[in-house]
Amino acid sequence: MTQAQERDHGGGLDAAIARFGGTRAGWLDLSTGINPLPYPVEGFSQDAWTALPDKAAFARLEAAARAFWNVPEEAAVLVAPGASALIARIPNLFPAGQVQIEGPTYNEHAAGFQAQGWTVTDQAAPARVVVHPNNPDGRVWSDLDLDRVMTVIDESFCDVLPDQTLIKAASKSGVLVLKSFGKFWGLAGLRLGFVIGDPLLVSKLRDAVGPWQVSGPALELGAQALEDHGWADATRTRLTQDSARLDALMTGKGAKLIGGTTLFRLFDVGEAQAWQDRLAQSHVWSRIFPYSSRWLRLGLPHPDRWSQLEAAL
Repeated sequence: MTQAQERDHGGGLDAAIARFGGTRAGWLDLSTGINPLPYPVEGFSQDAWTALPDKAAFARLEAAARAFWNVPEEAAVLVAPGASALIARIPNLFPAGQVQIEGPTYNEHAAGFQAQGWTVTDQAAPARVVVHPNNPDGRVWSDLDLDRVMTVIDESFCDVLPDQTLIKAASKSGVLVLKSFGKFWGLAGLRLGFVIGDPLLVSKLRDAVGPWQVSGPALELGAQALEDHGWADATRTRLTQDSARLDALMTGKGAKLIGGTTLFRLFDVGEAQAWQDRLAQSHVWSRIFPYSSRWLRLGLPHPDRWSQLEAAL
């Protein structure tokens, strides 16, 4: 492989607080690509908490997902307790072999395949994983070779770019498209994710996750959010404006924009560790990477917290 495979992630505020002081409420965590202004959480029905989730609740969420993402009729949809739960199970769909994962990219895919005995390579292989758009540089893929035993397309951040989705590929044999609820809707703690694609592979994943795999509140809130297309449209507009504001702030301080999405931006800052430490002195947490000493990734501040970032810069 061409990249270090340490399973580093954003977050980790506990360690930052232990080193730099402060309280969790006082820190501005920009180390993740989670929408800082999440979908509003309102009241739930009593049944959402007290009853086992029924078929109607799963059917409503699946229908909402099909409509929101324009899922091909031939493709199957499975709701799961987060995309990570699916990423960990996908390598078990076939006997271990070689899987192509070009880096740098989200490292849980390589870790999941390696844990099941697969060899990860950046060269052509019978199985392939692409993150679309890519994390951390925002690369988008097109014209993928789908003549593989299995192709996994991780669209966890693609809801900011609906015109770029590769969801039509979900109708092809061997293709799985992953969707995350935590990023665009900003509700990572809900642990809700989807896999869309080849019915045979999705059926195997359904057996692996078991019955009642998603909580009643997650089913109810997920359906409400996916049915609210107006909120999604307004959110995309705000994210576009806020990401442009972040670009202007950072480039004004000498950083060079590399890429990203409207949920996170990747910059070349020269000495990434020094930048992270300097921002942390003002209790702003950022993301650096084990494979680059120059890259710094920032998510977006909450609309009420821009002044903290501006002061830290």
